[in-house]
Amino acid sequence: MSDAGRQSLTDKATAALKPDSEKTTTEHLGDKISGKADNAAGTLQPQGEKSYTQKVGDTFSGGHDATTNNNSSIVDKAKSALGLGDKA
Repeated sequence: MSDAGRQSLTDKATAALKPDSEKTTTEHLGDKISGKADNAAGTLQPQGEKSYTQKVGDTFSGGHDATTNNNSSIVDKAKSALGLGDKA
C-alpha cells in the first residue's frame, strides 16, 4: 500500500516496464506528471514518516535524488541497458 499522495510500487513498476515505444502520448505525459508529483511528495515527506515500502521504492527509483542530482534511477539504467529508455 502506498502513502497518501504517493504512487504505489505496482504503478511505478508497470509504468517503468512498459516500453516507451508502446506508450501513447497520454501515457508519456501521465508518467511524467505522476513521477514528478511522487518525487515531490517523497522529498517533502520526512523519512521517519514513510512506510517501509515507500522507503524501498524511493531507494530503487532514485527518490528525490533523481531530480536534484540529475542521477538516473536503477529502473532508468535497466531500461537503457535493455534499449527501452527514452530516445529524446
